[in-house]
Amino acid sequence: MEKNRFSIIEFVIFAAVTFAVLCLCICIGSVRIPPTDTMSVIWDGMRYQVDLSAAKPEGLQASIILSVRLPRVLCVAMTGAALALAGGAMQGLLKNPLADGSTLGVSSGAALGAVIAIAFGIRFPGLPFAGTMVMAILFAFLSLVLILTLAYRLDYSLATNTIILIGVIFSMFVSSLMNIIVTFAADRIQHITFWTMGSLQGASYQNALVLLGALVICGGVILRHAQELNAFAIGEDNARHIGVDVRRVKLVILITVSGLIGVCVSIGGSIGFVGLVTPHIVRMLVGPNHRRLLPASLFGGAVFLMLADLAARTLLNPIELPIGVVTSLVGAVVFVVIFYRSRRHS
Repeated sequence: MEKNRFSIIEFVIFAAVTFAVLCLCICIGSVRIPPTDTMSVIWDGMRYQVDLSAAKPEGLQASIILSVRLPRVLCVAMTGAALALAGGAMQGLLKNPLADGSTLGVSSGAALGAVIAIAFGIRFPGLPFAGTMVMAILFAFLSLVLILTLAYRLDYSLATNTIILIGVIFSMFVSSLMNIIVTFAADRIQHITFWTMGSLQGASYQNALVLLGALVICGGVILRHAQELNAFAIGEDNARHIGVDVRRVKLVILITVSGLIGVCVSIGGSIGFVGLVTPHIVRMLVGPNHRRLLPASLFGGAVFLMLADLAARTLLNPIELPIGVVTSLVGAVVFVVIFYRSRRHS
């Protein structure tokens, strides 16, 4: 019989794999640093202040690890965890194996909000990235509501094909709007173009704290509703009959998912398909029960995006690919496979 909860043993295994991949990504780059030196530098950095300006090799290694790689890898891991958790929640809520921020157009909506903030300099005094973040979260939520509303109007059953088609059309519409905005903000075109491809280059500890806060708050809310998402698997009417407040749960999940996607997009740009690929891989390992699937997706998303970022940094060294390019290449293949299998089963 399938377990109902994410066991301690599973938690230890997933956490150990995630930690190992995190250490690997910190060690490998344009400058390779032995794992023992990496752990020594991180440990010294946690215990006391390290002189990052020192001319000796130890000082150079400390500067690379503590100022560049560690904050970047932490941000990559938490971004992957957040996007995978959001994708798993959306697939459970909509009973749609192709649901994800990128396939439904939510990420595109968040990107539009962030581009508007970048192009027109929308910001809040004393709060870096706040303007971009608020606009991304707001547009992600409005996009999700708009897409689902249109799908409901066209198809009461909210069929997979209808939602995906509207998501694709909406993404094309948003892409046109962003091109228009770029036309009027030619002085920031390079920043906007690179950002829309997705990259966490230059990520800071401040970004990591923001992502951690979003994961704790929004991710905690989603995890608390894992049992309700299991109820949605047997249909909304049946879920309502067993005591689930369907409207409230839907609203809460949509708001928290929009918050996670908005924060991720505002910091790392458009990184697609993480929320589509990871839950399907994890589901093969732990099953469809959301009380196990969602926690496993957190770790799986972190591992998937860290490996994608590692590939982006090292495949064409010294040239660095945008991380969104790598995830899109992998995600596009997986998307076709999933869509083909779902069509065969239907």
